[in-house]
Amino acid sequence: MPKGYIIGHITVNDPEAYQEYITRDTPMILSYGGRPIVRGGTSEVPEGPAFDRHVIFEFPDYESAKALYYSSEYQEVAEIRRKNATSQIVLVEGV
Repeated sequence: MPKGYIIGHITVNDPEAYQEYITRDTPMILSYGGRPIVRGGTSEVPEGPAFDRHVIFEFPDYESAKALYYSSEYQEVAEIRRKNATSQIVLVEGV
């Protein structure tokens, strides 16, 4: 079964407030079997719209990634990200 991924492209507008999002979402990601593949780090955007931060979380399967993202628990915490950052979140099934 192909793995699932949540990919985020993020520009944080309020780093102090955003830290609460990271603190609260990490245990949720882990509880759904997710693990960080990319979480920040040096990057460049040679093409397309630029964001400052990029994250990739790998899940055992696509359904697990979707289950986390659409859970009411995560959506509550996602509001912190939405208020303190500009982001694009993508759910992807691997090969």
